[in-house]
Amino acid sequence: MVTGLTLLHTSPVHVPVFDALRDREHPGAVLRHLVAPELLDRARTQGPASAAPAVRALLDGSGAPVLVTCSTIGAVAESLAPGLGVPVLRVDRPMAAEAVRTGPRIAVLATVESTLHPTLALLAEEAGRAGRPVSVSADVVPDAWSRFEAGDTAGYLRLVAEAADAVTDADAIVLAQASMADATLLTTTATPVLSSPAPGLRAALRAVV
Repeated sequence: MVTGLTLLHTSPVHVPVFDALRDREHPGAVLRHLVAPELLDRARTQGPASAAPAVRALLDGSGAPVLVTCSTIGAVAESLAPGLGVPVLRVDRPMAAEAVRTGPRIAVLATVESTLHPTLALLAEEAGRAGRPVSVSADVVPDAWSRFEAGDTAGYLRLVAEAADAVTDADAIVLAQASMADATLLTTTATPVLSSPAPGLRAALRAVV
C-alpha cells in the first residue's frame, strides 16, 4: 500500500538515511522531506519550546502524518498534533520503549546538550507506561558535534562509537540523535546499542497505513 508520510528534519543528512531505509524496508512508501536546520539552532540557544511556532507554521496544512527526526524538538512537535489535525510522531519513541524493555540500566549518549532533557523525559515516560523502573545515565560525547558541523561524518561516528564502547554497567545504550545511528556499525561492545531511524520509521508507517 502506498503511504504518505511527512518527515521533519533539522539536517539534510537525514534525507538519504530515511530514503535508504524506505527503499530497503518499506518499498512503495511515499516520504516527503522538510528540512529546517534553524529549528535546532533556535532550540539549542533558546530551549526546545522556542521552536514551537516555527514547527507549527511548517507543518500547518501538511495534510499527512508527520515523523519528527530531531530528538531535541520531538516532544514539542508531538504536542502540536491536536492543533495540526494530523498524527505527529517522534522518531525516538520506539527506541526509548525498546530500551526500557531491554533492562533497567540505560546509558544515553548525545552529541548536543539540548537533546538530553527531552530524551531523559521520554525514557521516564516510557518507563512509567511500561511500569518498569529504570536508572538512566547521560553523557554528551566531547567534540563530536563540531565534527558533524564540519562535515566530518566518519570522525563524528568514530567518536560516538568509542563513547559507546566505553560504557560499562548498562543493559542498553541509547544513541539519542538520528545522526548517530551509523555508529552502531562501528561499536564492539556486547551491550545493545539502540538507534532511532529504523524503528521510528517503521512505527510511523505502521501507524499511518
